[in-house]
Amino acid sequence: MLTIKEVTKQTGITVRTMRYYDQIDLLPPAGKTEGGHRLYGEKELKKLQEIQFLKSLGFTLEEIKEMLADTEHDWFTGLKKQLGYVRNEKKRIIEMEKTIQGLLNEVMLNGKIDLPSVQKLIQLYQQNADKKEVYREEMFDDNDQELLDMLPNMNSGDPDTLEWIALLGRLKKEMSKGPSSPEIQRIVKRMLEKEQETYGNETDFGEKVWEIRKSPEKSERAGFYPIEPEVTEFLEVAFHIFMENEKGQEEEK
Repeated sequence: MLTIKEVTKQTGITVRTMRYYDQIDLLPPAGKTEGGHRLYGEKELKKLQEIQFLKSLGFTLEEIKEMLADTEHDWFTGLKKQLGYVRNEKKRIIEMEKTIQGLLNEVMLNGKIDLPSVQKLIQLYQQNADKKEVYREEMFDDNDQELLDMLPNMNSGDPDTLEWIALLGRLKKEMSKGPSSPEIQRIVKRMLEKEQETYGNETDFGEKVWEIRKSPEKSERAGFYPIEPEVTEFLEVAFHIFMENEKGQEEEK
């Protein structure tokens, strides 16, 4: 027989937890010493292991108590139910992760968080998920669907998305210098390079995305992160200047 302190030393479970298990009749001790100290035998230690294992699977103490007390407990149904719960929790945590990443990206892009706007944006995307898919299917053919998955996602932390966010953030900071400034033209050059790296020669796809991007209404319907109209207008002018400069340099060769 082991005393409660010896059990806690072996298992790492606190004395308070062991006392609580006894209090709720989940794991009563095998007996007590003359001084009133709880004693635990091999049977109790085995049950303690079972309790800790079921806890690790997400079962509540009340559920564990019922499961271990009923020798004819329907383990299949119980585990199936718990699996459903865990899967739902997994989805919730993934969505939470995406939201937090989106907030971090919002700070990178704008230097601050506008919580009401972000909350409204998240709710809007969640509510219109099905409509977004329908609209995308209308606007893009089957060959484009694969490319759509490669678009930057505001709620993602992948390197490509983070670079796009950094480029757009820099662009916003430098806009006051004008679309033809060296700083803006360097940003535009990198954006075009990234577009080429990602989509290759699929220029039609890039043009479709840009046409949608220029319209706040279409961007919302497609589920794209909203970019202010003044920014897209500025970018279009900057792109045009860059292409004209490139054309002029080619003619000079």
